[in-house]
Amino acid sequence: MKNLKLYSEISQNLELQSQQEVLLFSAFDFERNRLFFASSNNFIYTADLSSFQKGKSKSLLLASSVINQIELEDGDLITAFDYLLEKEAVIIGTANGLLLLHNVDDNSTEIVGQVQGGVKCISPSPDGDLLAILTGFRQMLVMTHDWDLLYETAVGDGDGLDVSEFDGKDMFESSVSWRGDGKYFATISEASDSSLMLKRIKVWERDSGVLHSTSDSKIFMGAVLEWMPSGAKIAAVYDRKVENRCPDIVFYEKNGLVRSSFSIKEAVDAKVESLKWNCSSDLLASVVRCEKYDAVKVWFFSNNHWYLKHEVRYSRQDRVRFMWDPVKPLQFICWTLVGQITSYNFAWNSAVVENSTALAIDDSKILITPLSLSLMPPPLHLFSLKFPSAVRDLALYSNNSKNRVAAFLSDGSLGVVELPDPDTWEELEEKEFSVEASISETGFGSFVHLTWLDSHILLAVSHYGFTQSNCASHSSMGEDGLSGFYLLEIELVCSEDHVPSLVTGSGWHARISRRNYLEGLVIGIAPNPAKKCSAFVQFDGGEIVDYASKLGLAENGGSTKHDDMSFSSSCPWMNVAQVSDSGSLKPLLFGLDDIGRLHFGGKVLCNNCSSFSLYSNLADQVITHLILSTKQDYLFAVEISDILHGELESKYENFVHTGNRRKEENMNFINIWERGSKIIGVLHGDAAAVIIQTTRGNLECIYPRKLVLSSIVNALNQRCFRDALLLVRRHRIDFNVIVDHCGWQTFLQSASEFVKQVNNLSYMTEFICSIKNENIMETLYKNYISTPYQNRGGDVQAKDVMGFDASSKVSALLLAIRKALEEQVSESPARELCILTTLARSDPPALEEALERIKVIREMELLGSSDPRRMSHPSAEEALKHLLWLSDSDAVFEAALGLYDLNLAAIVALNSQRDPKEFLPYLQELERMPSLIMSYNIDLRLHRFEKALRHIVSAGDAYFSDCMNLMNKNPQLFPLGLQLITDPAKKMLVLEAWGDHLSDKKCFEDAATTYLCCSSLKNALKAYRDCGNWSGVLSVSGLLKMEKNEIMQLAHDLCEELQALGKPREAAKIALEYLGDVNSGINLLISGRDWEEALRVAFMQSQENLVLTVKNAALDCASTLIGEYKEGLEKVGKYLARYLAVRQRRLLLAAKLQSEERSINDLDDDTVSEASSNFSGMSAYTTGTRKGSASSVTSSVTSKARDMRRQRKRGKIRPGRYVSSSFIPRFLSLIFCSRTLA
Repeated sequence: MKNLKLYSEISQNLELQSQQEVLLFSAFDFERNRLFFASSNNFIYTADLSSFQKGKSKSLLLASSVINQIELEDGDLITAFDYLLEKEAVIIGTANGLLLLHNVDDNSTEIVGQVQGGVKCISPSPDGDLLAILTGFRQMLVMTHDWDLLYETAVGDGDGLDVSEFDGKDMFESSVSWRGDGKYFATISEASDSSLMLKRIKVWERDSGVLHSTSDSKIFMGAVLEWMPSGAKIAAVYDRKVENRCPDIVFYEKNGLVRSSFSIKEAVDAKVESLKWNCSSDLLASVVRCEKYDAVKVWFFSNNHWYLKHEVRYSRQDRVRFMWDPVKPLQFICWTLVGQITSYNFAWNSAVVENSTALAIDDSKILITPLSLSLMPPPLHLFSLKFPSAVRDLALYSNNSKNRVAAFLSDGSLGVVELPDPDTWEELEEKEFSVEASISETGFGSFVHLTWLDSHILLAVSHYGFTQSNCASHSSMGEDGLSGFYLLEIELVCSEDHVPSLVTGSGWHARISRRNYLEGLVIGIAPNPAKKCSAFVQFDGGEIVDYASKLGLAENGGSTKHDDMSFSSSCPWMNVAQVSDSGSLKPLLFGLDDIGRLHFGGKVLCNNCSSFSLYSNLADQVITHLILSTKQDYLFAVEISDILHGELESKYENFVHTGNRRKEENMNFINIWERGSKIIGVLHGDAAAVIIQTTRGNLECIYPRKLVLSSIVNALNQRCFRDALLLVRRHRIDFNVIVDHCGWQTFLQSASEFVKQVNNLSYMTEFICSIKNENIMETLYKNYISTPYQNRGGDVQAKDVMGFDASSKVSALLLAIRKALEEQVSESPARELCILTTLARSDPPALEEALERIKVIREMELLGSSDPRRMSHPSAEEALKHLLWLSDSDAVFEAALGLYDLNLAAIVALNSQRDPKEFLPYLQELERMPSLIMSYNIDLRLHRFEKALRHIVSAGDAYFSDCMNLMNKNPQLFPLGLQLITDPAKKMLVLEAWGDHLSDKKCFEDAATTYLCCSSLKNALKAYRDCGNWSGVLSVSGLLKMEKNEIMQLAHDLCEELQALGKPREAAKIALEYLGDVNSGINLLISGRDWEEALRVAFMQSQENLVLTVKNAALDCASTLIGEYKEGLEKVGKYLARYLAVRQRRLLLAAKLQSEERSINDLDDDTVSEASSNFSGMSAYTTGTRKGSASSVTSSVTSKARDMRRQRKRGKIRPGRYVSSSFIPRFLSLIFCSRTLA
């Protein structure tokens, strides 16, 4: 689904030696890019093709041409001509049989042989090792490049022809063609019975000259024969005049059997004079002589159909001939008898235009297919437009309801047609509409780069003053003798009123409203969507100039050169994207050159691009994504914002896939499964599709995840929830994207609108079952699309809106949807099942509430109620089965038990296919119990201990022991038990049991308080003593009314215990207040370094010896601290210097490792795995080897001994010893902390 677009056409002239002289033969030297021509006056002309690439638009004589004359005998003339690459010379055959080797560089000619009957054809083998020569006697001579004859054979059915019988009408026709690999060659010759001009194609083996195969006798046209370079087909031409039909091009296989054929669709008297394949074997060109003109036609084969993709017409007097470039498959050169040489450069352009409509050129037809309706590869199409002659170029204008197609035809006319609204195109299926050529008073020349500026203005580059344009124009030299290239602005007017539902293809008038002469060669034109009646014109070399309809180009002073948009080289494929940048619209220009470089903004985005397209998911057609494929068959969807912000290298790694599987998950590409596939277009908006065409011709539709998610997000931003849901279902996207796009708390406010728009309970059930607590925008799709914003404070907002604490995403969403279903959807069985789904999928599942709803339905069924609501609910069995399908059957059974409805539990068990032997005895046992005890046992089974406690307390005093056992096993129930139990004596038992539990848990303070509440003073005293609360111990001793000596002994014991626990100050307080021992108290205060308190007590006692003792102890402590401070200061200075050295060394090592990181990343997975295993546990200071893990394993005894040595050496850091960068700061902080504590 592509068209062959002509993007450059350059003509130059050879100056012949006389007016009667004509060019007869041509040859090509692709190494030095030269063309050789042999003339009727035996001159050899050499033309340097570099002058074509460097030439200006205006016609010039070939200044670099070299002319050599071949001296021949009178009456002798050149009959065969070719170039031998190995000899770097041309080989010439004459009518007298001479074989001449002519060196153009030194103008020397050498006679290398002579054959009888004259030389009819010379054909070198593709590898240049052999030379096939066809003589006038129909003898085939095969020689080496050293002129040694390998063999000679007759190509006709007889033994050869006498020279007097030779018919010279095919003298200049070659009838020998080699296969691309040179192993075979084919000839065409008359059959034995030539009365009907029957001929045969014969295939010969290269080395032996043995006849390999022969075709059936057919009426072939002349000696036209061409073997496809790939070797698949041999092309020839059938003459169908006897059948009153135009010629057919037929294809043979190597075995001589016909493979296929097609008609050239010309008049009966048309003659195919030559056939030539391009070097890639995908294009077949021919010269067709018609009654009024000669045409060079180019065909392309795809999907078992031959398309005429391009046609160039010349006048019959020019006798045009052509040749393909041997190495450039999309370039051919035409030349005329009088020496005009024209180079045509083509490019394959996608037939899919901006509105996803395919406009495929096939001869005089344009096959139209809107791909948004159906993916139909040509030759299939929805409808077609038929023009008076072959279509060379086309352009589509599509804006709002206007759709117009302009086509430049091979006869030089312009065809315009207005199409109806695309919504009505389905009514045009399988129809063909004839289009008349527009009426114009002047000739247009030869068009390239046809483009719409507006609905009534066309812009094109026209080639004036050359024979092919003269044939196309109404005058011989164009209007007013114009010559060269001009930029034409053509105004269109239709004299007929357009009917919206019909095709308008007649009544169009075209007038050239503006003409600008072009100095440079134009490579492409693209309309500027940001400015009306404006376009970007690309000149050779990539320079971009802005063209405005009212201002014209530089000559009129109205153009603007865009250096920031220009390309660094010529880009035959160019496209303009209108994008949004910070809220403003601006155009971006993308160009792809012929070596695969994608240009943008003066730089290269991708160096290995094979095709690209632009995608928009917005209604205003603002481009949001660049879609490109690489030569490695990877497809990338690039956000325009990434291009504008310069994030391509970080996100797409220069569009090069290194094969590292660890990075594949993060790569934004799709692996195209068929090699050589190209992007031909996209489906914009919600379709979110990329259309590729494989080399076989079939169309494939790809839905890149990034484009699909972009379309979904766009629909959500517009609050089109149903459209978003349909996209999610169609493309199997996680439903959570609808919720997580802007935060689920925000979605809660739109839940009612969501349910109202979707209005499909089946879709709602799918959505409900897919909700999960994970935020997939930050996990599953984080590499495809970014979350626009995070809804902060969402929990509070959700709580205010919905009236509950929204701590769970699933529960909050399903509650909101459940309320919306009850409000927005009328009662029906489907709605009830959907509500049950929301309850079953809650987190945790609200199974009891769901069973309550089922219980209500069951009760209505048992009562036989005629309530209309009964009909709006499903049956209880259906609802229960639905609930069991969504939930775990055991959980549903336990939830039914939790309702204390044994009948319902039995129904659940039966519907969950449980064995009655498992559940019936248990249910029967429960049924025999009193109601409260049954509830108590069910609560114990379901671990609902608070309810169990309430039920067992309500059962009476007889079950108090069970109540105590329950609280002892579940201590969290003690506060509730104290609230439920009203008997004071039993409360005391509960408190004492609670205190025992707290004591067992080492919560002695709380245990003591609990014991005091139940007047268990001894236990309280023990608890206070266990927790070291000496004041509480002495207080309880007072409550116990202990004797004084007992209290003194208790105080003495407490003092010793506190001193042992490292609490000298508290021990001193007991010694002073309870024991009255001043000396012991002051000594304890000195040991605790509480100097002020020690002095206070000493002065209070008025004892000088105690004061002196405190002073001496304080002086000793001060001198010790000063010494430790000086020692610590010295250590800090030494360790700080050590830290700086280690830090500097680590920074140097990090820089070195970072520089080697790329080489490590280039390793394959196995190498990286091996390297990582060898380097694990290593560092810059490791002294071990890398010989494997076995050598590093030591016994546990050795490891323990090493740890003990390290413990002993802790606190020492020797120079050269391994230390981490964080060890020294930690060591310094320990020194500081130890000094502070001291």
